[in-house]
Amino acid sequence: MAQPTTVQNGASTARVCTILAFVFGAISILFFPILFGPVAIVLAAVGWRKGDPLARYALPFAVVAMIIGFVLGAIVFSAANDDALAALGS
Repeated sequence: MAQPTTVQNGASTARVCTILAFVFGAISILFFPILFGPVAIVLAAVGWRKGDPLARYALPFAVVAMIIGFVLGAIVFSAANDDALAALGS
């Protein structure tokens, strides 16, 4: 009978970090880019450092996703303030 192994190699942990970087990058577009953006960047850097070739795409994606999240947040905040000011003025 074969014994289960619990040892993970570096390649699989690097791939997990890279996939999580993509996930957190996508989340940072809509929710809390100040939190999820840097987490995605760090995870992509860890994946790259551990040798995952997919991480070279995850790192710029995380940065761009964080920037898009900030821009969308600023647009929503601005629109909400404009509506609130219009409601006060009438």
